[in-house]
Amino acid sequence: MPSRQSHERLAALLDPATTVLLTVECQQGVVGPDSALPELAAIARSSGALPNIARLVAAAHESGVQVMHAVAESRPDGRGGNRNARLFHAAARLPVQQHTGSTAVRVAPPIEVADEDLVVRRLHGLSPLAGTDVDPLLRNLGCRTLVVTGVSANIAVPNAVFDAVNLGYTAVVPADAIAGVPAEYTPAMVRNTLALVATVTTTDAVLGNWKRPRRQGAATPA
Repeated sequence: MPSRQSHERLAALLDPATTVLLTVECQQGVVGPDSALPELAAIARSSGALPNIARLVAAAHESGVQVMHAVAESRPDGRGGNRNARLFHAAARLPVQQHTGSTAVRVAPPIEVADEDLVVRRLHGLSPLAGTDVDPLLRNLGCRTLVVTGVSANIAVPNAVFDAVNLGYTAVVPADAIAGVPAEYTPAMVRNTLALVATVTTTDAVLGNWKRPRRQGAATPA
């Protein structure tokens, strides 16, 4: 059972004034019914990760926590996209393409996008942060803690966590709000890798903090 000290530390990290919730590639062409990656989409739903992300987004909207959606897309001609790894060649052959402006790159239900949410799109690479607008936007927002959710635990999620830590943010990962393939890979990744660099928690723990009345003058982490 988590100690009182760990509860207090998490509460300080999740201060709505300095926290941003990031959803990673939670788009229809990835986790939706017509996904280009049906196994990943099925696991994201059956594991509860996608519903948990939707719960976190809804709570963030209610608590004044900024939400940011990181979307991966490509031009129909592939211009500017990477070709330097097997993954990119495989993605180019998938029956569903994440083309700019298509349904595939819209944020997938049951996640709701509010007017105040920021949607950051990238045409290249593996990371939601590296070479995108995410970092300068986070700095302008006064972000100190980045809550990372989404897919996949294989590539994009760990990339986001590593980059966030390298850039000086504190990363928080609700382990039941990320998914990868195969299903058993995600807890292994969390236990052996992400737990070394991020604060690992649960969706319910995050929700409990955002729904709890905050004390006036509560301290934020140094």
